[in-house]
Amino acid sequence: MADDVLTIGGETAAEIADSIRALIDRGDLTPGAALPSVRALAELVGVNRNTVVAAYRLLAAAGAVETAGRAGTRVAPRSDPAQEGFAADTVLRDIGTGNPDPALIPDPSHALSSLAGRPVLYGEPTIDPDLEAWASQWIAKDLPERAELRLTITGGAVDALERLFADALTRDDAVGLEDPCFLSALRTVRIGGYRPVPIPVDDQGMTVAGLRAALDAGVRAIVCTPRAQNPTGVSLTAERAAQLRAVLEQHPYVLVIEDDHFSMLSREPYHSIIGPGHRRWALIRSVSKFLGPDMCLAVTASDTETAERLARRLSPGSTWVSHLLQRLVLALVSDDAVLAGVERAARHYRARNDRFAAELTRLGLPTAAGDGLSVWVRVPAPARAVAEQLMRRGWLARPGDEFVLADPAATHRLRLTVHDLSDTDLARLAADVAASARAIAPSPEASTAP
Repeated sequence: MADDVLTIGGETAAEIADSIRALIDRGDLTPGAALPSVRALAELVGVNRNTVVAAYRLLAAAGAVETAGRAGTRVAPRSDPAQEGFAADTVLRDIGTGNPDPALIPDPSHALSSLAGRPVLYGEPTIDPDLEAWASQWIAKDLPERAELRLTITGGAVDALERLFADALTRDDAVGLEDPCFLSALRTVRIGGYRPVPIPVDDQGMTVAGLRAALDAGVRAIVCTPRAQNPTGVSLTAERAAQLRAVLEQHPYVLVIEDDHFSMLSREPYHSIIGPGHRRWALIRSVSKFLGPDMCLAVTASDTETAERLARRLSPGSTWVSHLLQRLVLALVSDDAVLAGVERAARHYRARNDRFAAELTRLGLPTAAGDGLSVWVRVPAPARAVAEQLMRRGWLARPGDEFVLADPAATHRLRLTVHDLSDTDLARLAADVAASARAIAPSPEASTAP
């Protein structure tokens, strides 16, 4: 370790962090290797201790190191953050996917045949004019007081988040995220080198106290899901949204990003935390939930300055969204038959989730379905242990701690995607969840969960 320490250098936190990253990349520092204490490294490099603290914080935010207080700082194990989607190479029934039902995704074949037309060349507008006209109406009806809103097209919601963060933030800036949190948002923050700050979510959405605490902690941006919060399925109530807007009135330049990912499929009204006087904001609506994950397109509405900065990152012909894809999306959302199918899908997801929640409740596990593609299930035992029991019964479930930043209650939650199960399988899964929970926590005393 002594030889490795001698190669760490730099005068600023960023330079020291880059020096340590170079050691990790070369394999000189391997996963689990202990880094010097803050005092030791500050003395060795000849900088203030606060500079080393900031360097370690940068590394931790990027997932390169793990800090454990007095136990010190170590190189983080090389493991990919949890992501949405199917588990590879499993013979179990995967109920942790978070995917829409393939049978309910519109068939684009007919629309594809109508897309022939003039090719798009370098230097042309990044947004297809017809799609922009449709999207303007789609967004404006929910933001009627925003006469100055501007639209941008990106390659999905995560692409929009990355671009918004890159423009507004620098490494180690704090970002307020809902806790528990959407996996892709958390992954985007960590990979970008920003610091996630947890904002708890209750049954009405992001909490007021949590937002105040995050703002006091100096967050430069906040990501809020107004409907179908993933993983909980919670949607903002009108009262809660108004309370959050009131808090944000004192912080008009904090970038507020709303990810309305479920949009057309949601059974709940849209309530925004973006007040009419807020200066930096963005509303993202992707089409992936109702047109399919392969439709990598999102409409982002924002204030003029944010839109102009975002547009500068969308170079015509290189980083724009394909106009063929834009035209395909427009053709689908302009088709009455497709829209009727989207409405049927929305009813299906809610009905199946409601049925599963009712079955769990009947079996002694009170559950509310909420909105979205999955159900957030409270179990009276550690969720990972319950998930292991479910594996023995043929199911692959997703424990709640994969979504958590700080919320201890998530360790007693499962996020289950059940909308594609038959009635028989739905009942069997509910019975297996209840039996698995009882196997871990058979007595009332043992079943007490946060």
